[in-house]
Amino acid sequence: MKTHKVLAIILAMAASAKTLPLLAQNDIKEQITVPLSDPSKSGSLDVKLIRGSIHIIGYAGKEVIVEAATKGAAKKNEESKDQAAKGMKRISFSRNGLDLTIEEEKNNVRIKPSMPRNPVNLTIKVPQNFTLRVGAINEGDVVIDNVNGEFEVSNINGAIMLNNISGSVVANTVNGNVKANFKSINPTSPMAFSTLNGNVDVTFPPTAKFDVKLKSDRGEIFSDFDVEVDKTEPKAVKTAKNGLYKISISDWVQGKVNGGGKEVMMKNMNGNIYVRKAK
Repeated sequence: MKTHKVLAIILAMAASAKTLPLLAQNDIKEQITVPLSDPSKSGSLDVKLIRGSIHIIGYAGKEVIVEAATKGAAKKNEESKDQAAKGMKRISFSRNGLDLTIEEEKNNVRIKPSMPRNPVNLTIKVPQNFTLRVGAINEGDVVIDNVNGEFEVSNINGAIMLNNISGSVVANTVNGNVKANFKSINPTSPMAFSTLNGNVDVTFPPTAKFDVKLKSDRGEIFSDFDVEVDKTEPKAVKTAKNGLYKISISDWVQGKVNGGGKEVMMKNMNGNIYVRKAK
C-alpha cells in the first residue's frame, strides 16, 4: 500500500508590530498525483469530509489527482487579551493548514482528512471509469462530473449534483437538492435518490427502462416520461407490537417507464420530485 501525506502549514511570527502589522487571509493549496497500481484497470475512490466541498471530475488520464484548498486565518499582531501577558507582543500564532492522508492499494484510493479548523475544498480528477464512495457533512456540496461507474454519495447540509454520469447511483442528503443527469444507466442495478429538505431532480436517457417508486410527503411529483402508473389501491400494512396493532397506508407512486426494469426510488419530505427525459 502506498501512502501519501499532504501537510501544508502557515506559521506566522512577528517580533513587533512594525515588522508584521497585519497578515492577510491566505489561500492554502496543495496538489498531489496518486499513481494507480494497475493503470490498465478501473479503480475506486473513498473520500469523506466533515467540513467543505468535494468536486470529482472524470478525465482521460490514468492517475488520481487531488487538489486541496483552504483559507489561512487572518491575524493581527496586537497585544494579547490575556491579562497575564499585558504589555507583551504576541509572536506566534496557531497553525492553519491542510493535513490529508491519501492511501492507494490495488487501485483503491482512500483520502482521510484530519479535523480541519477551516473548511477544506477538494477537487479530484479520476479516470472516467471509477467507483466512487463520497460523503460530506457541513459547509459544502458534492459535485461529480463525467464519471462512469457505481456511486454511493451522501451529504448532510449541502446539495448533491451529478452531471453527465453513467452507471448507477445511491444518493442521499438531509438539507439540500439532489440532482443527477445520466448519459446512460446500468440496467441491472437499482438506484435510490432521497433528501429531507430539497428537490429530487433526475434526468434519464429517453430510451432508459426502469420502474419508479416515488414519494413526496409535502411536494409534487412531475415527469415528462409516459409513466405506466400502478393505479391499484394503496396497500395497507398491519404491524403488531406488545399486543397493539398499527395499520399504515402506503402512498408511494409506482409505475414503469419504457416497459420497466430495475427500480429507481426517489423520496423527499419538503420539495418536489422531477423525473426528466433528456432532450
